[in-house]
Amino acid sequence: MRLLLINPRAPESFWSFRWAVDRVLPDKRAVNPPLGLATLAALTPASWEVRIVDENVEAIPAVPDADIIGICGMGVQFPRQRELLNHFQARGYFVVAGGSYASLCPEVYADLADAVVAGEAEYIWPQFCADFEAGKPKRLYQESGEVALEDSPAPRFDLLKLDRYTMASMQFSRGCPFRCEFCDIIVMFGRKPRTKTPRQVCRELDLLRERGVRNVFFVDDNFIGNKPQARELLRALADYQREHRYEFRFGTEASLNLAQDEELMHLLRGANFHWLFIGIESPDEESLRETGKLQNTREDMHASLRRIYASGIDIFAGFIIGFDHDALDTFDRQHEFITRSGIQVAMIGLLTALPRTPLYRRLEAEGRLLGGDAVDNTGLWTNIVPKRMSVEAMRAGYQRLYARLLSDRGVADRIRAKLRHLVPPRIGAGYSVFEQMRIATRLFLRGIVPGGWQRWWHFSRSVLQATPRQIPLVLSDWITGLSMKQYAKRHLLTVPANEIGAFERSIARLRSRLARLIDEGALELTFDTARQTLPNLCLTLRRQIDSPRLSRAARHLASVLRRTRTTLTLRIECDIAALEKLLARLEPYGDRVSVAIEEAVPALVDVDWSRFNLVVERRR
Repeated sequence: MRLLLINPRAPESFWSFRWAVDRVLPDKRAVNPPLGLATLAALTPASWEVRIVDENVEAIPAVPDADIIGICGMGVQFPRQRELLNHFQARGYFVVAGGSYASLCPEVYADLADAVVAGEAEYIWPQFCADFEAGKPKRLYQESGEVALEDSPAPRFDLLKLDRYTMASMQFSRGCPFRCEFCDIIVMFGRKPRTKTPRQVCRELDLLRERGVRNVFFVDDNFIGNKPQARELLRALADYQREHRYEFRFGTEASLNLAQDEELMHLLRGANFHWLFIGIESPDEESLRETGKLQNTREDMHASLRRIYASGIDIFAGFIIGFDHDALDTFDRQHEFITRSGIQVAMIGLLTALPRTPLYRRLEAEGRLLGGDAVDNTGLWTNIVPKRMSVEAMRAGYQRLYARLLSDRGVADRIRAKLRHLVPPRIGAGYSVFEQMRIATRLFLRGIVPGGWQRWWHFSRSVLQATPRQIPLVLSDWITGLSMKQYAKRHLLTVPANEIGAFERSIARLRSRLARLIDEGALELTFDTARQTLPNLCLTLRRQIDSPRLSRAARHLASVLRRTRTTLTLRIECDIAALEKLLARLEPYGDRVSVAIEEAVPALVDVDWSRFNLVVERRR
């Protein structure tokens, strides 16, 4: 049996850190590899041929040599996952849908796949494989019991192109003991955290170490959900790190009650954990109580955060706006809290009601759910009706909040606030000295210099406050801040009127340079400035263009993308074989380029389609 497992391209979000990955970090394409698919591959019969393709770092083969195609996906990946399921099923492949969204909403996939795998895969995936070999696969495989993680095999890291990611992923536990109303983790994994053994984890580290990995993210939703087991693992990790000269730099997710456990913080530092992601959500105690986030109300949250900083661990954090107690003054309170706490990676989202969560059920009963799916809470959309402000006011306040936080002053103020409390890590930056020098040079030339004297001033005042050992932290925070700023400018913040004018002048020049091709009907050019964030340029190629004129068109298009923040939709209605040079010219801006193309064509062209937002259309 030949099995192809696909991780669909994910839309850009704050989590992508696209600017940092593309412009600063050396030779990387994405942040995290698809750990779930690597685990699934390990659960597959040894006699099967298995291949993993992550569309975020490589192109999907147009005509795969496979008997089964399995396509996973989180909620934000569902549009692309659905497109791929339809595409390969129409070509006669047996397609299987899985992933977190299929686990949460398996009914959505009833007409999209030949089989659906919903829930943890350790027991049901081998059953599917046996049924398929016997010629009797079922339509739905749904885990209804509890999986013991001792039965989870070491992932097939050998099937992942790990050198293309900024870090590798591992998992120690599943489940969380808390009852946050908005969270779907306890819906899928329960409130009793289950864990792997220290021996399993160390074996997986051996596999990663053999492949040269140094940065590892434990993807647990709450690493300390089971504290006794977490302590046991951390002691084993400290021994492992000493034995192997602290080759690994770790990060994970944990709850804020960590701050009341001095031993756990000491053990995390001893195992060389450099950062934690913590769900803070709101500085308003009433909102925290409303949503069941009681673990954040045990003491003043600034005191908790500073205690974690003092243990040498940096903090990334999630925040939410839209709770029933939130009003227009909430945005100022969030700004003050985030700035004072020094949290640079502050992922703020509009409250979203995910299916099957307690929040969803409550708001559905109150008639406060809006139509449409809302699976990404880092955009300008929400599926709830807020109680103390309008949806429009909430969106506008969200935009203003991010504009303030991601200004050059906002980035520098948070760094300076953090430096007062964070003890720098003792061991390892995750990159060699040479790589660190390359990263610093790229940050300076591609991030600081283009910001002009004002950015240079704020950069300088943050660096001058740092001790020598804190300098890597300052550089890292500027990379993070500028990456988040680039995302917000492209996807969240309203384009200023003067920039719209600059876009229109650039498009006028482009139209003038392509006038003959437009008059001949070879291409059509339209420009939409009605969108709230990025304006969009649409270019339709209606017939073949000779190579010299196509090269000029490519040069002019690349110039517009380089000089402005516009997005480009490229609709191709002609023979694409001659367009490879055009696409190669546009590749550096691929995250802003959507290519609409007829379904059979990608097989004809040697192009890395994973660089673009590819939209495959059915032939009319």
